[in-house]
Amino acid sequence: MGVSGSGKTTIGRALSKRLKIPFYDSDYFHPKANIEKMSSGIPLDDEDREPWLESIRLFVLEHLPEKSIIVGTSALKEVYRQKLDGELDPNQVQWIFLHGSYELLFQRISKREGHFMPESLLKSQFDALEIPHRNVIAIHVAQNVEDIVDQIVERINEDVSEE
Repeated sequence: MGVSGSGKTTIGRALSKRLKIPFYDSDYFHPKANIEKMSSGIPLDDEDREPWLESIRLFVLEHLPEKSIIVGTSALKEVYRQKLDGELDPNQVQWIFLHGSYELLFQRISKREGHFMPESLLKSQFDALEIPHRNVIAIHVAQNVEDIVDQIVERINEDVSEE
């Protein structure tokens, strides 16, 4: 989880490959109206996010606990994260918070091609972001993908061995 440009898709795919767990990008759960709104440079509000969060929640409930999955999602506010994992056993959920400076992420977004999220909306995401404090592995993204994935796997393995 994290703001746009934090590497959710890139890290999610790499982690999926490493752990052999399917990855799903929550961008594909957005209703068309949300994509159009963001493409126009208009930030989503809580009401806009409601059907998106509900779609993700139902998808996760459908797949857990039978198998593990990785879902890349912004989940900027604690209330969003509670909606997504509230019905699950806390041991079933591990939030991975990918974070970096505004400048770094703005630079990344401005270089992306073919994505509906313009860099003009990054500030609104930083403004909305509530730093997660439960079931979280926080990773700074100013490093290469392999190092990030190594740190995530190491932390997951530490958490499993402590249980």
